[in-house]
Amino acid sequence: MPVFKSRLSTASDSFTENRAAMLRLISQLTDLNERGALASEMRRDRFHKRGQLTPRERLSRLLDPGLPWLTIGNMSGYLNDGRPEEKSIPGSTNIAGIGYVNGTRCAVLVDDSGVMAGALTRAALPKIIRIMQIALEQKLPFVHLVESAGGDLLDYRVESFVQGGEMFAMQARLSKAGLPVITVLHGSSTAGGAYMPGMSDYVIGVRGNGKAFLAGPPLLKAATGEIAKDEDLGGVDMHASRTGLIEYVAENDADALLTARSIVGRLGWNRRCPSPMAKTYEPPHYDPDEIAGLVPVDYRTPYDARELVARIVDGSDFDDFKPSFGVSMLCLQAQVMGQNCAFLGNNGPIDPDGATKAAQFLQLMDQADIPVIFLQNITGYMVGAQYEQAGMIKHGSKMIQAVTNIEVPRLTVNVGASFGAGNYGMCGQGFGPDFLFSWPNAATGVMGGEQAAQVMSIVAESAAARSGQEPDPEMLAKQEAKLKGLYDSQSGAFVTSGRNLDDGIIDPRDTRKLLGFLLATVWEARNREVRPNSFGIARM
Repeated sequence: MPVFKSRLSTASDSFTENRAAMLRLISQLTDLNERGALASEMRRDRFHKRGQLTPRERLSRLLDPGLPWLTIGNMSGYLNDGRPEEKSIPGSTNIAGIGYVNGTRCAVLVDDSGVMAGALTRAALPKIIRIMQIALEQKLPFVHLVESAGGDLLDYRVESFVQGGEMFAMQARLSKAGLPVITVLHGSSTAGGAYMPGMSDYVIGVRGNGKAFLAGPPLLKAATGEIAKDEDLGGVDMHASRTGLIEYVAENDADALLTARSIVGRLGWNRRCPSPMAKTYEPPHYDPDEIAGLVPVDYRTPYDARELVARIVDGSDFDDFKPSFGVSMLCLQAQVMGQNCAFLGNNGPIDPDGATKAAQFLQLMDQADIPVIFLQNITGYMVGAQYEQAGMIKHGSKMIQAVTNIEVPRLTVNVGASFGAGNYGMCGQGFGPDFLFSWPNAATGVMGGEQAAQVMSIVAESAAARSGQEPDPEMLAKQEAKLKGLYDSQSGAFVTSGRNLDDGIIDPRDTRKLLGFLLATVWEARNREVRPNSFGIARM
């Protein structure tokens, strides 16, 4: 097939306007990404006075320098932590992601004790469970750097307490699945948090700072009246010599992280996964930086999704499956960084032919064992008498069946709109994609706010007509404004990502790098042999 020939004019007014609007959103993303780090680093002197590294210094010492690190949940909790916008901290009270530890791809969780002492807030809990789920699904060792005040008692939610048990259940599932859980006890791990080291397979404790107790001195005094020193209750030396909770004692944070790296290295994790065949590949012929001007921030402005794919795939080269049938649904095959993959993209709403084409294409990719990437920019399936009579429900359903039941890796990137049943057909979060990331211009919802407002006005007008009355224009206008605000206030990417409806927001220009990393991650998971057991490893 010939290499795709771009028709994008980088000198056009539309390109300039799109780029300026997208760069503003990227700048907002950058500022929000820095908010948590700035808040945490304000306590740097306090950490250093205690002889500790800051949470981000710990992460840096743990990871292999120069190798990729993928943050998970960078917006988690934003506008969903009970704080006003200016004080809401994206990422909540921990740092999570996938990176390399001593040459091994690992899932990593770092308690950010510089923010609310690393407390387990209602916003932090879903992110913790998600990174553990990723470790389980992608067969990754799980490394946790612990220093947490435990549950957030000032913002108590009974549902958070009950759901918190899933953290410990996930640790047990990881251990049972043959996926090592390695914990470094940098500071206090209190109350339910004490089970984080307790449920781990390997625990490294930092002498003098690391502590684990079900009831710290304040809670112990309040509950029983007993007065005890924290070292006697849960100090590292006590646990290493008397309870057996700790396997390795470190003199400081840096020493503990070297020990963690050594433990991971001695797992020989990569010996049970074949190395992928080395392939040479060309970068895209078109600069990925042009994505910022190619894609309109307003999802209602059309563009050819092939132009986007041409700036992601190797050599800007792809095969277009049935391009003249179901033309608004794009089904493409290509490579990203030498890795075979398929793309589903949208050039408009999905019609019956497009749904049929997609269902066939997905089954073919499943047969060929090729991962599928969904580039969501979809306002839904086509409606109207013509499409209903053509079997839109039936054909849309078989596409959704295929999306749900194919067994190859599925990666979703929301690059624009994700509305209505289009969210389902293009593998939204409810369909359990391996990973789902968003661009900062993305929007998600049952429909747009303007459309919802118009629908309800039509309903109100019809109801009034049936009763022989005239609708009140002022009432309709107020209802429309209220509904538009209700829907639009929940649809933006920063809001939905803050509610953990994706794995994070990325700079659109980094989409190729993201997909290359994710394709390698899911390839390893499908090709790695692990040694599960009947139960998790019991501490002795």
